[in-house]
Amino acid sequence: MDAPTRVLATLAHEEPDKVPYFESTFTNNTIAVHFGMKSRGFGSVLNLVRLLPFRHSIMRFGLSSKSILDKVMLGMGKFYKAAGIDVMPTLSALFPRKIVKDGFIDEFGRHMHMEYYKDGTEIMGYLGGYFTSFEDYESWEQPDPAWVVRSNSFLAGLAAQEALDNQVMAIGGITGMMEVTWEGFGIEKFARLLARRKDAKKVFDDRGKFSVELTKILAEKGAKVILVFDDYGFKNGLFMSLKNYREFVLPWLAEICKAAHERDCKIMLQSDGDLSTMLDDLVDGCKIDALNPIEPTTANPAYDIFEIKRKYGGRLTLVGNVSPTLLATGTIDTIEAYTSRLMRECGPGGGYILTSGHSINPAVTLDRWQAMLRVRDSLGVYPIKS
Repeated sequence: MDAPTRVLATLAHEEPDKVPYFESTFTNNTIAVHFGMKSRGFGSVLNLVRLLPFRHSIMRFGLSSKSILDKVMLGMGKFYKAAGIDVMPTLSALFPRKIVKDGFIDEFGRHMHMEYYKDGTEIMGYLGGYFTSFEDYESWEQPDPAWVVRSNSFLAGLAAQEALDNQVMAIGGITGMMEVTWEGFGIEKFARLLARRKDAKKVFDDRGKFSVELTKILAEKGAKVILVFDDYGFKNGLFMSLKNYREFVLPWLAEICKAAHERDCKIMLQSDGDLSTMLDDLVDGCKIDALNPIEPTTANPAYDIFEIKRKYGGRLTLVGNVSPTLLATGTIDTIEAYTSRLMRECGPGGGYILTSGHSINPAVTLDRWQAMLRVRDSLGVYPIKS
């Protein structure tokens, strides 16, 4: 069974040949090099371009180059195939708008800073918001969902999938409404923005319209799954009140799901944190198809993938959730035991995709990561017994 067939069967709550494996974020140079992938060096390129005249035109030209996109995505696809990762996300948003030292301001006003781990891994970290006020935001040129680079990014992933005989599945990747909104302002200015309800609604609506239109474009270009990057929670609960989510965010997420479903496309929500109080809204209200990564290290013991499987298993594909802390510092036996439990309790009947509980970051060791995958390869083959 090839990767697209495996993933789509799982999302349809049918049993494929084996449990698919996915990571929304893979930032580990040690593991990447082990499987033959060269360091990307994105930060070095940005710092070089920053010193050149017409730097923003050069940057835009580079982003618009189909040959560059094709080469990058084929390299990513080869790594994913070699590493045994079924799902390869592409990104159709969050592109740089202004180049600054060691980073950039992206198209949503987020100041992103390149940081480096000791093994050479580049990590793009959030440094702060660019917008000083709502009026400042209003003067910013809004991102265009129809910009050809967005669909070309996905199409480059699709071309890589085809070149690799469908041993990986390229999926679309878009932003949501919450994360880019607060990060564009920074937490203090965002808190003040919420007090101005009309202005806050305008910003959230801008983000929602963008994401809905981009969903339609990617689905019409052939995306069968779209990943919505949009963190709603943190370790102790939701980032803002459920009332605010229901007013500003969730109606747009429902529109994203509706637009995708009308075009034979599934929606996977990528959101960290404890989402327990909004699960009914996400599953029954918005009708998301899958949830990633169901973070296992929240402060709420009730936010538990096995309980969520029992309650929502027939309606929601679970994507999770081996703790990155466990993958960085745990014993091989403990990793194997937890992954085995995921196979036994979440795997039967389909509707389950293995992943870490957040990302494969630079602290994750190769031997521990491989231990997780060994269990998938041995116990994640269907039929799986409970």
